[in-house]
Amino acid sequence: MTAIFSSVGGGKIKNCPFKVAFLIICLYNIGMKKFAYSFSRLTLILIIFGLCVCLAGFGVNLYVCISDGVETAANPAIPIVLYTLMFAVTVCAGGILLSILLFSSYKIGEKKLKMSFGIIKSSYDVGEIDTLLLDRASEKLYVVFKDESCMTVVIKKSQYTDFVQAVLDVNPRVEYAIQSIENTPDDNKKK
Repeated sequence: MTAIFSSVGGGKIKNCPFKVAFLIICLYNIGMKKFAYSFSRLTLILIIFGLCVCLAGFGVNLYVCISDGVETAANPAIPIVLYTLMFAVTVCAGGILLSILLFSSYKIGEKKLKMSFGIIKSSYDVGEIDTLLLDRASEKLYVVFKDESCMTVVIKKSQYTDFVQAVLDVNPRVEYAIQSIENTPDDNKKK
């Protein structure tokens, strides 16, 4: 069994054995530094609640499908379509929520910053990053690109320095800035 594989370095498509292609892909992904997406407590509760609703919906659909069947319907095609759609909706919604929970992350490779939010994937060129900005007031880390677009990095605060270092290891020309909390002068009128 062979697989078509695009080599990382030259971008040329080669025919190579499946095991070799799989090993190269695994080694490339191991070389990437991965940072897990950090969900807020409310978001985690909502995702888990959504998964429970999907599971309950699947169970209710299964019970109705088994108890009612298709024999009582005048046209047996209608219940079959309804049951299929009900199962498809609960399975797809549960799969999307589960993928968001398990596979949301940031990966920094040799040339790319890859963001995965469940099944939604984005890729950015690390060479296009202009500034990494740590805002102390909001305690958020921003990635500012050369075209003035901006992205908020949603990881644990304890991983900010590792993320910044991983980007700087790939592109040392990136500026790292810290925006500190500004001191406000005392208001003399309130005294």
